[in-house]
Amino acid sequence: MVKKIKIIVGVLLLASVISYFVLDANEKQFDETQWKSSPLTRYKMSKAVVESNILYGKTKGEVISLLGSAMPSTLKGKEHLVYSLGTPPSFFETKEEKLVVIFEDSKVFKVIQSNE
Repeated sequence: MVKKIKIIVGVLLLASVISYFVLDANEKQFDETQWKSSPLTRYKMSKAVVESNILYGKTKGEVISLLGSAMPSTLKGKEHLVYSLGTPPSFFETKEEKLVVIFEDSKVFKVIQSNE
């Protein structure tokens, strides 16, 4: 019985490690050309866009120049742009993700990634 538990724990640990590396391998640095030419794989660069703060302080025109045209949005509230990121590979959830760029005083105030 103890041997079976050790095998199960080992398999679960190995699966966790493999899934981490598979998902982590899908992350890339931001590349403007690839962002514009491959909208279905933008999810690979979205973490870099959010964490690098490259959009903060930019105007709406500067963001559009860098990321291209945004998709139509039904979100209410502050001025914003929404970019489709495509659907990242996942073991659990298959929703399309979006990058939401929020403006305050005509400058980028916040950048978030959403799957809603």
